[in-house]
Amino acid sequence: MKEISVQELKSWRESGKDFQLIDIRDPYEYEWSNINGDSLPLATVLDNLNKINKTGDVVMHCNSGNRVAAIVDILEQKHGFTNLINLTGGYEAWCTEFEPAKLTY
Repeated sequence: MKEISVQELKSWRESGKDFQLIDIRDPYEYEWSNINGDSLPLATVLDNLNKINKTGDVVMHCNSGNRVAAIVDILEQKHGFTNLINLTGGYEAWCTEFEPAKLTY
């Protein structure tokens, strides 16, 4: 599985790189706080494949990376995706590095 660090993701954002950011956390997690990705909860991913870009980089994240690992494997093996990238450490890593106030539950 391809991975990207939170520092690299921040650099992509600052440079204006074209990519899709997908947050697969549950709706309540996304509503509570997010890092401006498209919300596509894990339970709905397979029913919404058309919402995931087939070309270009797609960075997917959950809270820590575990949920992404499972779904990326399915998307690559059964649905032919080759452009998916896991955000290493997920939402927690992003917040720890750049927005620690968002980690206060």
